[in-house]
Amino acid sequence: MADVRRIGLDEVVRHFEELEDPRCSVNRKHPLVSVLVIALRAVLAGAGGPTAIARWAALKREFLSQMLDLPNGIPGKDVFRRVLMALKPAAFRACFTDWLQSLRAEATAATGVERPILPVDGKTARRSHDRQNGLGALHSVSIWASEFGLSLGQVACDEKSNEITAIPELLRLVDIKGAIITIDPMGAQKAIAEQIVDGGGDFVLALKGNHETLHQAVIDYIDEQLEGDLSDAQEHVTTEKGHGREETRTYLQLPAPEQLPGFMKWKGLKSIGLATSHCLRDGTEAVEVRYYISSLDVDARQFARAVRGHWSIENSCHWVLDMTFREDESRLRERNLRENFAWLNRFALSLLKQHPGRQSLAMKRRSCGWSDTFLMEVVTGSTC
Repeated sequence: MADVRRIGLDEVVRHFEELEDPRCSVNRKHPLVSVLVIALRAVLAGAGGPTAIARWAALKREFLSQMLDLPNGIPGKDVFRRVLMALKPAAFRACFTDWLQSLRAEATAATGVERPILPVDGKTARRSHDRQNGLGALHSVSIWASEFGLSLGQVACDEKSNEITAIPELLRLVDIKGAIITIDPMGAQKAIAEQIVDGGGDFVLALKGNHETLHQAVIDYIDEQLEGDLSDAQEHVTTEKGHGREETRTYLQLPAPEQLPGFMKWKGLKSIGLATSHCLRDGTEAVEVRYYISSLDVDARQFARAVRGHWSIENSCHWVLDMTFREDESRLRERNLRENFAWLNRFALSLLKQHPGRQSLAMKRRSCGWSDTFLMEVVTGSTC
């Protein structure tokens, strides 16, 4: 993506200008836009909370003063904390919508991927709980564009609810037309499938015990077909070697039979599938089998791409957030603060993913802290 131009700094600033300032007008010394742009840059450079943001900003005083409106100097940690606590997460998230649409459009042009895989999955920031005040750990659901390396949206689950109620809200935030949405068994719900089809997308939903009758019916039907000629089925096999292991994945997809329980209630249901993984490591074999329902026509390669693409949200997003951003260790406990910071982490990850450099994400993040020039390349998309 080296030749892909993203948005300039003046456009970055404009994305925050429509955001309503939640602070009292009395003694408001630091422009909201400047506070938020500093926060985003600091997170890119390695900051994990308001104190770290303020410390980074103080060390970059000259650099920041040349580019941002800072009439009263660099804000202190209390300013960053108050702002990120006061901002409504939904409003803060909405500021990034146009920016994300721009990044997505350019990534589409650069990769040529017209039907992106958009995995949906949940993640818990395990140390963000506050038992003394009755606040559980932050659990949020994200949607990730596998081929683009973009976090397109995030919704926190209500503490008395679960992912089933958060996923529909998340899907409303994103343009899913033409996309293939993949979801784990928790999200295999008829209403969610209908929402995806009505939005112009397709679904690939994993099955498990929460749909025991349907799950077993799919297993039985596929087993029955395996004893025949499988004339309507397609199979795709891949083999990967590396890191001391050899893994063979077999994907089987066939038309969904109308006799499946509740067939007519699953809008757009066209196919069922089976993904089998045989992994050999140090002489030990592990086998994993998963079953799916989908609105896709039978096309085993496309089915395989969707199933394989789903794991990128774990490997390329959630794992990186824990290992590089140390999100699982975060002790941010105020409700809005931790949710807004979680979104800053995801958006910063997306910007780092778009940078064309060959360094690891950890090294890119360090480089943002070491080099003002590199930081500006990541923020603005310029690689001159």
